[in-house]
Amino acid sequence: MKTYKKFFNKICSFDNLHLAYLKARKAKRYRSCVLEFSRNLEENLLNIQSNLINLIYKPGPYKEFIIYDSKKRQIKAPEFSDRIVHHALLNIIEPIFDRGFIYDSYACRKNKGVHRAVKRLEYFLRSLSVKSWVQEEEYKTRPRIYCLKCDISKYFESINHEILFNLLKKKIADQKVLILFKKIIDSTPGEKGIPIGNLTSQFFANVYLNEVDQFIKHYLRCRYYLRYMDDFLILDFHKKKLHQTKEIIRGFLKDELKLELHPKKTNIFPTNKGIDFLGYVVFDHYKLLRKSTVKRFLNRTKFYKRKLIERKISKKQFNFSLNAWLGYAGFANSYQLRKNLKRRLIASDRHYIFNSRN
Repeated sequence: MKTYKKFFNKICSFDNLHLAYLKARKAKRYRSCVLEFSRNLEENLLNIQSNLINLIYKPGPYKEFIIYDSKKRQIKAPEFSDRIVHHALLNIIEPIFDRGFIYDSYACRKNKGVHRAVKRLEYFLRSLSVKSWVQEEEYKTRPRIYCLKCDISKYFESINHEILFNLLKKKIADQKVLILFKKIIDSTPGEKGIPIGNLTSQFFANVYLNEVDQFIKHYLRCRYYLRYMDDFLILDFHKKKLHQTKEIIRGFLKDELKLELHPKKTNIFPTNKGIDFLGYVVFDHYKLLRKSTVKRFLNRTKFYKRKLIERKISKKQFNFSLNAWLGYAGFANSYQLRKNLKRRLIASDRHYIFNSRN
C-alpha cells in the first residue's frame, strides 16, 4: 500500500491555516469566539503555526452539550483554534484517503451526501426490479428483492484508538502528521471513542468503516451495497444468502474492528413496502418522508413558533428553518403533504396573531 510522506509542512503553511480559518468560521463569523480570534487574526494563526511546527500543539477542552434529533446525542465541540487545526489537517490529508474509499460511501464526502445516497438506493432497486421481471419471463417466477439493513451499536463511542491509529499509519508515513493525529485521537480519554462534533471524527469514522466497505465489496463481492456513516445496506434476491452475509459481517466487525451490530436495528426484510433510509422511505420509482420525520418537524415548528412570539428569534430565522425543512421534504414525493402543512401553518399564524392581540 502506498504511503505518503512530508505533508506536515503543507499542513503548517500559513496559506493552509488561513484557508482552514475561513472554513472554520463559515456560518459562525459573528459568534463571540470567532470575533475574538479574528481581532488578531495574523498573530493567532502564527501562534497556531508555531505550536504545530514545534510539536507543542495540544487540543483544548471540549464544550459538551446534548442535542435531540432522531435520538439523544452528546456533542463535544472543540475550541475555535482546534477547529482551525482540524481543517488544516484534513485540507491536506483527506483527499489522500478519499481516493481509496469506495464509490458507494456517502457520508461527509465531497459530491456525496444524503440525497445522492437515496438516489443511488433508488437506482439499485430499479436495477433489481428489471432483473426480476426478466427472470419472471424466463423462469415463470418473479423473485422478491430483500434488504439487509445494518447499524453499528454506539459507533462513535466504540471506535478503538489503537486500531484507528494503525489504519492511519497504513497511508501516512510522515511521523509529525501521525503525532498530530495521535494527539487528536487521544483528546478523548480511554482506549475507545471519538467525539461527535469534531470535524476529524467524521473523517476517522469513514477511515474506520472503509475496512468494512472493502471487505463487503471485494471479499464478499456484494454488488448492491452502500453506506452512509454507520448505516449500511445490501440488496439481494436470496434471503438465506443475506442471513449468511450478516453473520460474516458480524464476525468481521467483532474480530477486526471491535464493533457490534445493533441487535434491534439490523434486519432483513422484503423491499416491496419500501426501505426506511436516511429519513426517507425509498421505493424503486419514488420516495416518501418517514412519519417520524414529519412528526419531528411539527414539534420543532411549534417550538420555534413559541420562540417567535416571545421574540427570542426573528421572523427571518423562523422562515430560514422552515424553508430548509421544506427543501428537504421536497426531495421526496411530498407535494400534497407540504401543501397540507403550509395550510396548517397559515391557520396557526392566524391563531397566534389573534391571541397576541388579545
